Amino acid sequence: MAKENKSVKNFPNSRSIPKLRFPEFNDEWENKKLGDLMTFKVTNSYSRDNLNYESGTVKNIHYGDIHTKFQTLFDLEKENVPYVNEDISLNRISEDFYCQEGDVIFADASEDLNDVGKSIEITNLNGEKLLSGLHTLLARPQKNNFSKGFLGYLLKSDFVRNQIKKESQGSKVLSINVGRISNIHLSFPSISEQQKISEFLSLLDKRILCSMKIIEQLKTLMKASREKIFSKKLRFKNENNDFYSEWKSTKLKNISQIFDGTHQTPKYVKKGVPFYSVENLTANNFSVTKYISEEVFIKENNRVKIEKGDILMTRIGDIGTVKYIDWNVNASFYVSLALIKSNNDNNSKYLAQYISSDKFQNELWNRTIHVAFPKKINLGEIGECLLKIPCIEEQTKIANFLSSIQEKIETEKQILEKLEQQKKFLMANLFV
Repeated sequence: MAKENKSVKNFPNSRSIPKLRFPEFNDEWENKKLGDLMTFKVTNSYSRDNLNYESGTVKNIHYGDIHTKFQTLFDLEKENVPYVNEDISLNRISEDFYCQEGDVIFADASEDLNDVGKSIEITNLNGEKLLSGLHTLLARPQKNNFSKGFLGYLLKSDFVRNQIKKESQGSKVLSINVGRISNIHLSFPSISEQQKISEFLSLLDKRILCSMKIIEQLKTLMKASREKIFSKKLRFKNENNDFYSEWKSTKLKNISQIFDGTHQTPKYVKKGVPFYSVENLTANNFSVTKYISEEVFIKENNRVKIEKGDILMTRIGDIGTVKYIDWNVNASFYVSLALIKSNNDNNSKYLAQYISSDKFQNELWNRTIHVAFPKKINLGEIGECLLKIPCIEEQTKIANFLSSIQEKIETEKQILEKLEQQKKFLMANLFV
């Protein structure tokens, strides 16, 4: 990506010229209302009950899928789209109302302001028939104004998204209609420059998607490896090529100490002692986002503090997410987390991996207080959960094997985060 970024140049901030631009282009961009550039076609109101994923002759876009899974440039060959049930007659639907390549589909409703008016551009129909369905707006651009693929990105630029948010209406559920979305302004360059922008962003999207798939594949590998190892379908051997001694069953409280964090939300400072909560463990990348003062840290940590080799686990809300602390740190934490300090007879990395296994997680779930909101688990119940403990040599081999996969996952997450930051920057600067 670094080489590609050199192909764009900086421009002074202007209403008709973007901040970043490919060097061969100098003309100002046009600015017109969306309603003057696109016509809207009739959509249907088929609910999920009218759709299926097994069979049919016509596929249908449901607005919920635009919110959750479809790519900006929609390729029907690569997306999982439901069929309209075959017992529903489509005779009254005009051929002109079927989707065409280059069409844009907006989701006209959402509970989230950031999602109202979210859109996809249809770039490949794969020779199939497709309809735009419930809570969608189907817009067809006039010919010769847009290159295929450009509108998908243009409609997700900051300039356009901010206009759509302002035009949306409602309180609990936000919506936007044809009249209001037709009033927003679109700024766009020549066809050749459009092609350059869409090709550039499409390459970045493919790399992001590739990174996401790698992460999912590694997570699947980790899950399968844990299941085989902790069910003893996969065993490690010693230097004599013999299996290690039999595993012992024990409760977590018998091999560790378990603590909760402060029950008081502290006053945060810009720089100081790291302070962790559920948000840190459930984020894509574990990082320090909040700090407390040294004075508060000393006062709160007369009892316990986070140190290298400890295990943090969420115990409120998203219960059971684990983070092994493998760096030198003196830190504090909130009551939403449990701090597990292993005794010296066991490998803490092994314990962290076992706690993350399905078997242990299922026991955590069964011991959770389900009537509470958010759901929570008491420290005593965490301590009652059972583990299988091999000898320390086998613990170490298991921990090293699983940790190597975890490290690859974390590395790929960091790459994904950088790619997403890069795309965010480009979306803010490649468009007017």
